Amino acid sequence: MDLCWLKAADISLFCKAVRRKGTPLRDVWGFIDGTFRPCYRQKVDQKTIYSGHYRLHGLKFQPVMAPNGLVVNLDGPWPGRRQDSGMLAESGLLVLLKNKMAETGNICRLYGYPVYPISEYLEAPFRAGAAELTQEEKEFNEAMSGVRMNVEWGSGEVVQQFAFLDYSKNLEVLWQPVGTLYTVGTHSTNCIVCLGHAEQIHLKFIPLQLNTLTKSRKSAVQT
Repeated sequence: MDLCWLKAADISLFCKAVRRKGTPLRDVWGFIDGTFRPCYRQKVDQKTIYSGHYRLHGLKFQPVMAPNGLVVNLDGPWPGRRQDSGMLAESGLLVLLKNKMAETGNICRLYGYPVYPISEYLEAPFRAGAAELTQEEKEFNEAMSGVRMNVEWGSGEVVQQFAFLDYSKNLEVLWQPVGTLYTVGTHSTNCIVCLGHAEQIHLKFIPLQLNTLTKSRKSAVQT
């Protein structure tokens, strides 16, 4: 998933949808996250996929979620121990965003967690340092968190549509293409969203036409 179907009009609509939720930023069109998917503990090289943060074995993915309920970009898998900032650097997403913004003529940004570095194409919450956050900064974080939670349901929707992806005891990296299964599950969930069969379409968007999504994927594979 490489943003191939996104057009300038799409990004403009996404920004307007985010603004309608009362957010302080006017140029955010999507949300980035680091998603951890638990797997069965493998018999060899267990440490490679063990996450000390989650205290589980698993793989990580980097989805970008749009306000219309679609995962418009998905990178991964990475070992469960990989940091979100490291995934961002290795994924090449910032370069992809730069090219997409140049193509569309819009300079708009994604919004992520505090672990992500702020750049021309990526914004993050205020982080408390030596000094506490001001009231204005706290209100900013709270406002952005609210719309983020309203949009970032994609990872949960994937395992809701394909429950076997949530059964870690049946997902063993050395025996199954776990990363491919999750990627296919995510793309299939996008198709379900386009057909209007998911639980909800966020921020009152009309679903993307399925043929638009599948044609763009076919074109991306051919190139």
